[in-house]
Amino acid sequence: MNFLKKCSISAIKTGVIYLILITFISSCGLYKKSDARKTPSNATERAKKNVEEGRGVSIAKAFKRNNTFEFSTSNPMWRASLEVLDFLPLSNVDYSGGVIITDWYNDSTNLKESIKITVRFLSNEIRTNSIKIVVHRKNCVTDRNCQVLKIDSKIEEALTKSILTKAIDLKKSDKNKKK
Repeated sequence: MNFLKKCSISAIKTGVIYLILITFISSCGLYKKSDARKTPSNATERAKKNVEEGRGVSIAKAFKRNNTFEFSTSNPMWRASLEVLDFLPLSNVDYSGGVIITDWYNDSTNLKESIKITVRFLSNEIRTNSIKIVVHRKNCVTDRNCQVLKIDSKIEEALTKSILTKAIDLKKSDKNKKK
């Protein structure tokens, strides 16, 4: 008899816990209230409205192919940047992220000073504002005592000009190859 009391008490406790959980879950606002006057009564119209609002899936759009792929070899700005920066060791090259980051580089005249260049692609168009170049300088007093600063230098301007000039040349040569 004592065993049945314990089982029924634990069953009641479990039931109460489940009831509380269901109450909390259902009151979280998972279901959005809608105005029936604004919702079309016809199922086809309702589905069309949901797709237009981005809340549904259209089978035609799901199977529609988009053949506008752009590869790094077809982007003259990307190719020009890699060719201009080919003398520097590269630490990160990510075409999909639109960034090229060089490793720390020094020209052996001053071993305590190095530069790092970051090229960010803002657009595929060959324009001055399509890329952003950032130069950092690292000055080291000792191996463990270094200071890194973003600098505004003529390097950014010179690299931008070189990359744009090279990109224009590459685009012209690509057009000549297609003829």
